[in-house]
Amino acid sequence: MARIYNFSAGPAVLPLEVLEQAQAELVDYKGAGMSIMEMSHRGKEYEAVHNEAIENIRKLLLIPDPYGVLFMTGGATAQFALVPMNLLGAGQTADYINTGAWAAKAAKEAKVVGPINVIANTEKDIPTRLPELSALRFTPGAAYAHLTSNETIAGTQWPTFPATEAPLVADMSSDILSRPINVAQFGLIYAGAQKNLGPAGVTVVIIRKDLAERVGEKTPHIFRYKTHLEENSLHNTPPCYIIYMLALCTRWLLKQGGVDAIARINRAKAALLYAALDASGFYKPAAVREHRSDMNVTFRLPTEALEDQFVKEAAARQLKGLKGHRSVGGIRASIYNAFPTAGVEALVAFMKDFEKRNG
Repeated sequence: MARIYNFSAGPAVLPLEVLEQAQAELVDYKGAGMSIMEMSHRGKEYEAVHNEAIENIRKLLLIPDPYGVLFMTGGATAQFALVPMNLLGAGQTADYINTGAWAAKAAKEAKVVGPINVIANTEKDIPTRLPELSALRFTPGAAYAHLTSNETIAGTQWPTFPATEAPLVADMSSDILSRPINVAQFGLIYAGAQKNLGPAGVTVVIIRKDLAERVGEKTPHIFRYKTHLEENSLHNTPPCYIIYMLALCTRWLLKQGGVDAIARINRAKAALLYAALDASGFYKPAAVREHRSDMNVTFRLPTEALEDQFVKEAAARQLKGLKGHRSVGGIRASIYNAFPTAGVEALVAFMKDFEKRNG
């Protein structure tokens, strides 16, 4: 079986043993005579998978009791609207920190719901960076403060998070479970699955339960966090197979030693690639050193023509998914939890060879 090195930003690489287990259980799940895709979401077989997925996330992130774990749909994009719909009350405002394309989309959607303050904006800065914590001026009495923990397009990641008086809300779609976090520092965390949690199709929401009570009566029940908390994310039929895959991926992560263990691996993978970039005058990292992402390594070559050639030749060597986002160009190597160290080593070897031939 030929497996490429998949550097795609999402949907992204999954652990091979997870894919193999899913393959083995696809037609007949644990002797039930049917696939988990065919089962009732109210049945005992699926109930066990559903609850395991929740419990695995709680274990991995050491989630305190006052928080609930929800499975929702619509990706992080839906959460851009649902967060203000649930947390932004009449007469209130919310703070948003714009650090790139995804943070900007979150702020744009929130403006449809109610007033917000963009208290910092580094979206257009080149090289890309994040605002300094000391420079942030939060609005007194804000309903919440929102940030994006890792920008997949820009290749930036918050190394530490700001202390806030208002509940801190974070889009962690592209770095959840990649490093330890203090969940108690946040009021709400949301993450699309397709980077570190599993395939696309489910969004994990971690919410402090008291915040779910804020929702107004004019918000439809299906869009209320409170509804999904009360019904264990079974208010409507959830994406059962995707949650099954999430259960397998989180089980795999626990087997690796959990978040602390994978964080050490992630840091080492990123350090290997950044060291190659820093040692070269040919490649130029797109993000400032102190804000570089361990998940999405972005860089440029001297010309766009060389970037196109780099992507084409890399693909011929089974290094695929390296083309930067269409909005910014360049090269992007996404090296999420399941991405193997051997793939980073192969990319570094190719980079050195490419520079030797074209530098």
